[in-house]
Amino acid sequence: MTNRTPTLLAQHIDGYKAEITLRPDNQLSDFKGHFPTFPLLPGVSQIDWAVHFSKQCFADMPTLFNGMDVIKFQEPILPDSTITLTLEWRDDQQKLHFSYTSIDASNTLHKHSSGKIKLGRQHV
Repeated sequence: MTNRTPTLLAQHIDGYKAEITLRPDNQLSDFKGHFPTFPLLPGVSQIDWAVHFSKQCFADMPTLFNGMDVIKFQEPILPDSTITLTLEWRDDQQKLHFSYTSIDASNTLHKHSSGKIKLGRQHV
């Protein structure tokens, strides 16, 4: 079995906002081959995790993928780091806003990535 899920360290959910602290462990399959001498978390994994955790946090949120807006990858996420995934579901826009940040030893905030994922409901 392939391990693709980071270690959940903490989470706080308030309505349609969530703050989740994660550790992307070195042994996750997402790091394999991306890149052999400098492993980093691929952008597609960051988007996948945002959707995965939003489904756990916001039970009645739609899940049909309808595209993405304003996706930015600013700083790599490295193995065994501690990162914060911030999620906000905006029902009026039908968009999931996400961002990944971390704070280093000198208390400097690092913005790793952010974006908006358009989600909808299956029409019958």
